[in-house]
Amino acid sequence: MAEVVMVAADIAGVDLMINVGGVQAIAALALGTGTIPKVDLVVGPGNVYVNAAKTYLSSLGKVGIDCPAGPSEILVLADDSANSAYVANDLLSQAEHDEESCSILVTTSEKLAEEVCELLTKEIKRFSSRKIMEKSLEKYGAILMVIL
Repeated sequence: MAEVVMVAADIAGVDLMINVGGVQAIAALALGTGTIPKVDLVVGPGNVYVNAAKTYLSSLGKVGIDCPAGPSEILVLADDSANSAYVANDLLSQAEHDEESCSILVTTSEKLAEEVCELLTKEIKRFSSRKIMEKSLEKYGAILMVIL
């Protein structure tokens, strides 16, 4: 787990952190297991399967949820003053949620478009969810140049 998350949790007084994800995590949190206590509320984004699990378990009265969510999307509008690394990571942060997520950059800067494209290709390799991200970007990703 990232050090910044650990520090923030400590400052907030968190006494238990559980590093789990996916449908199995939703079930474990909603129902409890031998090592994971049952919770009252499950919040946060996930893929279509996580959303289905949250909705189903909530409909049974097993756990509260924030809201049913669809695929996430991001539209970044940027000019040549934008930090290409920030833009690339913003796009990747949505692409990792689901193969149906949409990540789009609209820019007036050819330089930024090229840098972001290079960074996406490079940075995606760092993620364990890169296959999902690649499919998401292939299906619903775009870098659009606007010429003024």
